[in-house]
Amino acid sequence: MANIKSQIKRNRQNERNRLRNKGVRSEARTRIKTAVQAAEAGAEDAGVALRTAVRRLDKAAARGVIHPNQASNRKSRLMRRVAKLGQAGTGSGSTSG
Repeated sequence: MANIKSQIKRNRQNERNRLRNKGVRSEARTRIKTAVQAAEAGAEDAGVALRTAVRRLDKAAARGVIHPNQASNRKSRLMRRVAKLGQAGTGSGSTSG
């Protein structure tokens, strides 16, 4: 345990922020999982789930929970994954190389 008053306060702040960030990260992961599952099932609300997941990632980056580049990478990977699932569901694959 710290002896310095400012460090004790900083520890309290860090713990509060850690718990808040944990919730934001968990929410983003849940929304990503929901979007992928909706795309796999070919659900009508797959687009809504995808937009919600992207919004959560953007909010996490804006709040400083994850790095903006990390949010961008995750969105890109999610979009590719959902697009691939969409192509597999419709049976029309493009053969551009």
